[in-house]
Amino acid sequence: MNSIRQVPSRVKTKRTETNLGAEREHFDKQQLSSISKAINSNEAPVKEKHARRIILGTHREKGAFTFWSYALGLPLSSNSILSWKFCHVVHKVLRDGHHNSLQDCMRHHSNIVETGQLWGNLHDRYGQLVALYAKLLCTKMEFHVKHSEIRANLEVTDEVLERVAGTDINNVFQLTVEVFDYLDTELRLAETVIRQLNTSIAISTLTSGQCRLSPLIQVIQDCSHLYHFTVKLLFKLHACLPADTLQGHRDRFHDQFHSLKTFFNKARDMMYFKRLIQIPKLPESPPNFLHAASLAKHARPVVVIPDEDEPEQVDDDDDDPEPLINVSDVTMPSMAVPQFDIFDQTFGPANGGFDDRDIQIENLKRDLELLRTDLERVKGEAQRYITQLKSQINSLEAELEEQRVQKQRALVENEQLRMELEATRRRNAEHESVQATFGEAETRAQATEQRYNKLKEKHTELVSSHAELLRKSADTVKMLSATQQTQEEVERTKQQLAFEVDRIKQDADMKLEEQKFEMEKLKREFEEKKAEVERVKGTLQSNEKVGEQQTRSMSALQAEKERLMHSVSEKEAALSALRHAAQLQQSSLQQERERSSRELGELQGRLQEKSSREEQLQQKLLEEQFSLLQGTVSEAESIIQDAVAKLDDPLHIRCTSSPDYLVSRAEATLGSIDKVKRGHSDYLTNMGDVGGLLRALTQFSHLAADTIINGSATAHMAPTDHADRLTENCRGCATQSLQFLKDLKSKASLQRADPASIRIVVQKILRLGKELRPKGVDVRQDELGDLVDKEMAATSAAIEEAVRRIDEMMNQARKDTSGVKLEVNERILYSCTDLMKAIHLLVLTSTDLQKEIVEGGRGAATIKEFYARNSRWTEGLISASKAVGWGATQMVESADKVVLHTGKYEELIVCSHEIAASTAQLVASSKVKADRNSTKLTALQQASRRVNEMAANVVASTKTGQENLEDKDTMDFSGMSLIKLKMEEMESQVKVLELENQLGNERLRLGELRKKHYDIAGVPAADLSEDNGLAPSSASEPSSPKPSKPSIMRKPALAQKPNLPPKNMFR
Repeated sequence: MNSIRQVPSRVKTKRTETNLGAEREHFDKQQLSSISKAINSNEAPVKEKHARRIILGTHREKGAFTFWSYALGLPLSSNSILSWKFCHVVHKVLRDGHHNSLQDCMRHHSNIVETGQLWGNLHDRYGQLVALYAKLLCTKMEFHVKHSEIRANLEVTDEVLERVAGTDINNVFQLTVEVFDYLDTELRLAETVIRQLNTSIAISTLTSGQCRLSPLIQVIQDCSHLYHFTVKLLFKLHACLPADTLQGHRDRFHDQFHSLKTFFNKARDMMYFKRLIQIPKLPESPPNFLHAASLAKHARPVVVIPDEDEPEQVDDDDDDPEPLINVSDVTMPSMAVPQFDIFDQTFGPANGGFDDRDIQIENLKRDLELLRTDLERVKGEAQRYITQLKSQINSLEAELEEQRVQKQRALVENEQLRMELEATRRRNAEHESVQATFGEAETRAQATEQRYNKLKEKHTELVSSHAELLRKSADTVKMLSATQQTQEEVERTKQQLAFEVDRIKQDADMKLEEQKFEMEKLKREFEEKKAEVERVKGTLQSNEKVGEQQTRSMSALQAEKERLMHSVSEKEAALSALRHAAQLQQSSLQQERERSSRELGELQGRLQEKSSREEQLQQKLLEEQFSLLQGTVSEAESIIQDAVAKLDDPLHIRCTSSPDYLVSRAEATLGSIDKVKRGHSDYLTNMGDVGGLLRALTQFSHLAADTIINGSATAHMAPTDHADRLTENCRGCATQSLQFLKDLKSKASLQRADPASIRIVVQKILRLGKELRPKGVDVRQDELGDLVDKEMAATSAAIEEAVRRIDEMMNQARKDTSGVKLEVNERILYSCTDLMKAIHLLVLTSTDLQKEIVEGGRGAATIKEFYARNSRWTEGLISASKAVGWGATQMVESADKVVLHTGKYEELIVCSHEIAASTAQLVASSKVKADRNSTKLTALQQASRRVNEMAANVVASTKTGQENLEDKDTMDFSGMSLIKLKMEEMESQVKVLELENQLGNERLRLGELRKKHYDIAGVPAADLSEDNGLAPSSASEPSSPKPSKPSIMRKPALAQKPNLPPKNMFR
């Protein structure tokens, strides 16, 4: 890293633009190779290395766009094994690919549904599996799109599952039903695969068995997680709903449990799975959801995939492992092999083959990734710190709640003791005798002292418990001081503690008041006793001994009174000490509050510092993104300016292009304008991501330049009016494009940049291109592919119908005729049957050759796109097919008339010639794009020669039969005189002249009919000498004085396509 930074910036920015294109081309090539090797029609399992490269490709491009762009071209409807492997690869991409692959796959949800429905209607073993697998994939995608927090590999924690389920019991109920349906589709596929293996006597060591078993590895991984989800959700439902309501859920779970256990046991016994996966064992019986304690016995089943590196085997030409990071471009630029596209080969590489910004872009991206990593790390640390603080808060709240419960319990016990004390007092008052003796008063004073001692002890216990609570409160405050984001909760807790302290003070005050009340009550009792003693003194004045005793009792009561007063003073001192302790506690709480405020301020300062740093990084990222946009816009301007310069280049005048190609380029440009508009709006919404706009601008610049150049080339061959308008619109397109790019380069005009004016100009170019198209094409290009198949099928059907009708005519002729007529009819019909068989073989051979041409020439495009791209050649095929079918139908009708003696033999001969000409047209149309070394082309030529031989046999059989059946009068002129003979001779000469005259008129009529035929077919009569089309009878025209070489064999003009007749040549 340091060595790279020490390189001067001018050297670091030397990197060719073609290297990026070469990397992308290499990536696309490897993806296409891996997809074609992983998804094929061989009955063998998908190799892990090919699937792994596809999955790495999704992580590299952060999606499955490239995978689907190639997968859509696969012939899924033609082979069930191919569809089975396609579903397997899609399942792997969903589980292990990039998380954006789910959205990309969801866009093609309808294609997967159609594939499943197609194979579900066919009676094929793999077809049934494909239908079930397609349903599983659709269910999987719909579930994970609805619950986006659960990844497609189902590897989530119980906390995530709880968060997805939520607290609403209706949502939990619905989620449980969806998981049940999900697991049902998985188990149905697994049971069908195992049942087919049992019926087909296939074992897991054969490739045919492994082809079916390999997708079950992903099914086992999914089932283990889904089983755990159902157990957790059902326990949660049983905790909130009655058991009778969930009886259906329990029954369904029991069925799935036994099915899953059977599947795991069977899979565990197969040799194929023993080295690839460790399948968990399920318990002997399902969990008992009616007892919540059973949840603790549940263990989550874990599937283990052994880490075995598969050896890389070079089994194909291009099977090199894909490098994850390409650093050869920086260290060894001479090793990069540039790959030029057609545009570079024609006009040369831009800027001498070097671009000074690519290395800088790569360095900026690398620095950006490091900054993102640091940002993620800081965010992770902050999140962990917040989580730890929240856990501490929760534990402190739980401890505080426990202390509150203990305090409440102590208060309840105190109240009970007070009530017991009151009851004791009432009992003592009831059992107290009304004796007025001094001994009873002394006893009551002692009892009062004992009760006071008990109250003192209880008060001491309350004081000690209050001190303990204050110590725990201090500990709680100290622990809460570490949290910076929970200050409100700390304040609320402190207020509650202060409230508790106040309440304890109030309780202590109430206790003191009660004690004072007791003292006053005792004083009143003492006064009553004293009065009673006085009365006793008065009654016993005569008795001196009694007086002395009363005096002693009075002194004792006085001492008791002093002692009680001393006790009251002690209680008051204790109460003052308690108030002092409360004041100290309040001051300590205030200090803790101030310290918490200081720490909170420090943490807020650190948080603001981190926020400012993140804002700086974000601003730097926005500036780098805008610099990338400016660089891309500059490149786009240079590309369009180069295209405009070609308009005034004298060498460009020789270049020509077809209107069809111009229309295709203009339509592609309109599509790229839409992408640019979407990318522009996305960039304005999120200026931190300019990737979409950069890709759209790159595509738009190339397509717009291509449209300008091809528009000018098309104008070179167009009429003057169209050429001027087309050239003017091309210049307008360049002007509007440059203005739009200029607006994108400035931040002030970035908001108002709008490609709408470019769209208007390109639409004008598109309309002019459509106006310059050749007339007479009444079939849309996207329908040509279907029309070719329909016409070839209709031709085969017409030939088969002709053979059937000839057989019927043969049987009818054997019933109705005999002798020479029967022999002649059989010979003619046999030759017609042989001709039809030869034509049928020719059509089949042509169809095979046509498929080979399409497969070899379409590349990554679809069959319909290939036909649309070669529309004139396709129309020639359609015309030739119709001609062959029409000729076969006419021959059957002519043969029927000849057998029934209502037609002429010449009609049959003409039909034979017409069929030979039509087959020659079909051969020429198929041969124009075929490979010269193709074996199927050789077979087509042999079939064509066979058709010519059979047509000659039909003509020979017809002429022979005509000669055998015609009655030739014997020319006996012996009885005629000289004058009579002369008259007969003159009449014969007259008839000969009449017939020659009729022959000449018919030949002229035939010529006019052919001219009119050419006009209707779309070929002007003035161009017949050039023959820019395939005439239906040009291959075998007996009356043509100078047969010319078909134009389909000649090379057309530059950038032009052969002008073939449309499909409506034969009606």
